[in-house]
Amino acid sequence: MGPPPEQTLLLATQLTKRFGAVTAVRDVSFRAHEGDFIAIFGPNGAGKTTLLQLIANLSQPTQGVLEWFPEKPDQVRCSVGFVSHQSLLYSELSGFENLLFFSRLYGVIRPRKRAQELLDQMGLQGAGHRLVKHYSSGMKQRLTLARALAHDPEVLLLDEPYAGLDQHGSRLLTGILKGLRGDRRTVFLITHNLMEGMALATRALIMNRGEIVHETGLGELESEKLENLYFRLVES
Repeated sequence: MGPPPEQTLLLATQLTKRFGAVTAVRDVSFRAHEGDFIAIFGPNGAGKTTLLQLIANLSQPTQGVLEWFPEKPDQVRCSVGFVSHQSLLYSELSGFENLLFFSRLYGVIRPRKRAQELLDQMGLQGAGHRLVKHYSSGMKQRLTLARALAHDPEVLLLDEPYAGLDQHGSRLLTGILKGLRGDRRTVFLITHNLMEGMALATRALIMNRGEIVHETGLGELESEKLENLYFRLVES
């Protein structure tokens, strides 16, 4: 028996986002399936963060269409978890209290149990009682990811989650993200680390000047060849 057919979850058609005279995203089209892990590469200012904000329904496109399947326009934000450059954590609360708050905010059934499950999943079970202001950068990043997963979203959007992490923190985060693959959750990951991105991704998008300039599937390019292609595309 062959693999199950791919189920389209998200279809973007000629998405464009302008801020005055600046076009941050230009005629972007792509299709995302359930279970995709899509790495988005590109230099600063390529439009990557703006694209994630459009997917999260935090911003509306100037032109173009973003379609969900099955259609659920009133529930998009509840279907998405977003890790942005801001953690949205409360530093004067403990790790457990933060997760309990966000679980209740999203109407999670048995929020205390969910908060503890997330601490365990992120390897923070021994630090759940500590105030977040005493957490290391890596611990805060893992707690931020747990916060985004509190309501078990269908789509997870990660905007440079490796920023500011040391090698140990990066290794822990990679292990956690690998554990999210294969559960039908669709993940978009913005990262400047080509090696980390390709190790996790099933597909890769390269953006430059607001456009998708290349798309590739897992195994279609070796990491070294992808790196050479990346620099050729973004420097052109």
